[in-house]
Amino acid sequence: MRSISKIVILGFSATVVVTLLSLRQPDGPAVQVKQQLIRQADSLLLAVNLLRSVKMDVAQSQLLQQRFREVRLAYKQLEWATEYFDPLTARQVNGPPVPETELNGLVIQPDGLQLIEQYLFPGFVSDKQQEFSGLLGRLAINATEFREFFRRADLQDWQIHDAVKQEVFRIEILGLNDFDDPLSKRCFAESAAALQSLKGVIAHYKAVPEFDPAIGYLQHPETFDRFDRATFIIRYANPLTRSLKLLKDQLKLPDVRYNRLLNQDAATLFEADAFNRNAYTAEPGDSVTAERTVLGKKLFFDPVLSGSGKRSCASCHQPNLDFTDGLIKNLDITGKRMIMRNTPTLINAALQPAQFYDLRVPSLEDQARDVLNNPDEMHGDMQVAIGKLWADTNYRKLFSSAYPRQGRMAIDTFEVMNALAGYVRSLTALNSRFDAYMQGDKRAMKETALAGFNLFMGKARCGTCHFLPLFNGTLPPRYMQMEAEVIGVPQKIDRKYIDPDLGLYRIQSGDFNRHAFKITTVRNTTRTAPYMHNGVFRTLEEVIDFYDKGGGRGAGIEIANQTLDETPLHLNEEEKTEIIDFIKSLDSISTL
Repeated sequence: MRSISKIVILGFSATVVVTLLSLRQPDGPAVQVKQQLIRQADSLLLAVNLLRSVKMDVAQSQLLQQRFREVRLAYKQLEWATEYFDPLTARQVNGPPVPETELNGLVIQPDGLQLIEQYLFPGFVSDKQQEFSGLLGRLAINATEFREFFRRADLQDWQIHDAVKQEVFRIEILGLNDFDDPLSKRCFAESAAALQSLKGVIAHYKAVPEFDPAIGYLQHPETFDRFDRATFIIRYANPLTRSLKLLKDQLKLPDVRYNRLLNQDAATLFEADAFNRNAYTAEPGDSVTAERTVLGKKLFFDPVLSGSGKRSCASCHQPNLDFTDGLIKNLDITGKRMIMRNTPTLINAALQPAQFYDLRVPSLEDQARDVLNNPDEMHGDMQVAIGKLWADTNYRKLFSSAYPRQGRMAIDTFEVMNALAGYVRSLTALNSRFDAYMQGDKRAMKETALAGFNLFMGKARCGTCHFLPLFNGTLPPRYMQMEAEVIGVPQKIDRKYIDPDLGLYRIQSGDFNRHAFKITTVRNTTRTAPYMHNGVFRTLEEVIDFYDKGGGRGAGIEIANQTLDETPLHLNEEEKTEIIDFIKSLDSISTL
């Protein structure tokens, strides 16, 4: 609130102050939200300092854990705003507890709440008091930074509404599975606190009654394993985000646009047009068009781009196999030896900010260039290829239609890459039975598949890496980062030694990246066997068994840097079948 100057005139002061208050225009909603955020940042700092005041001793473990949970609850009330407006500091406060490598090679060391949690659960780690004290000190600094950030910030109404809806999406995807509190295990209470805070924010504009039922459902879960995540999303989260979009439209807020994967207009995560297949283009002019799709498709099936003139993109990415090849690993262009890795599907490849199992390129254009130049795969010469394409009158017409420019005398190499990328972008298909169910068709999924969804998102913990609703590793809801994990894939299914492929480590050194691979999509996997980067698993049953044991380490493989929890899941056979039934419901209805 703005301060009011004191006017001290004996006998008139009270009257003057009342008059000024009555004439004063009330602060707008954005200013009120800003003041709320400053108060909540103060509450977070107070909670951190209360945690710091507890003696660092094993005997104080229970009190330390209680104070830590209070810190997390205080942070969750701010999360919607910190993640949206100050994501770098938010990452320091509640980022992953392992080192991360950015796409540009920058290594981000772990810090904040998720790392602190490991010092406190199941009991305080007394021999690391200095490290623990340092973590708490930095946490207090970041809480102070939040306060100063929001004190300086000029928040806009449209941003606030966008951020609030994103937080509900975050809760649907990450807030129901202990994603960021795997040891303290308070996801439902934390998500309820986050929604309660959002309710207070939106109340500055208009009451939205859909908050209360959602909060109530989260406040009374049976158990973690038995919580019905499908019901929460369909009955509570979807109506809430629809109401938030409707309110934004009614308020006629400025329509500020920017390119991102999750469309700003999405009323739910499951709308047919919720995701933008052009999100990861370098420039708006690189977006897919009908003309580029036609051209790209022709190039995709034409061996003219290969050095031998006998191999096309479709040789390995076959449409009848959901753009895979059904092989453990395909042969190189000579036909004499296997290439390095299994062929991944291209369906929905546009919905990820990095390509290849090792994340080595950021765009589909770069992916096409890499494959065409790879001596084992296409072994092409683009100067020779574009000469042949320009000599073909049909291709000349297609390129001129897709990339019109006056005085064209040749084909640009980037046009070839962009056309191929455009065809791959056209292979975006989020139209499975699961999608239909989430859009309201109650007949689209059977009970066993619904049970499998709840297991996938809960007990089996698949959803902590394969994020709803894309079920790949693109980190929601900002979708600017692609996750890689070390799960300990064996070289042979019956052997207890790691596959020698070093994965991400070949591109970005650092021992924590050894054997790290991109988290691929679970969509359409019933049609894309065999599985993993080396094709080691032939069936989904083998994949589920691998995870059920705790990955490589759980199966007895020596791998020091495994990021997958090695604790067995203890899934029974019925549960495994239900998970596979759910995975089957993710198969796209072919329109490609």
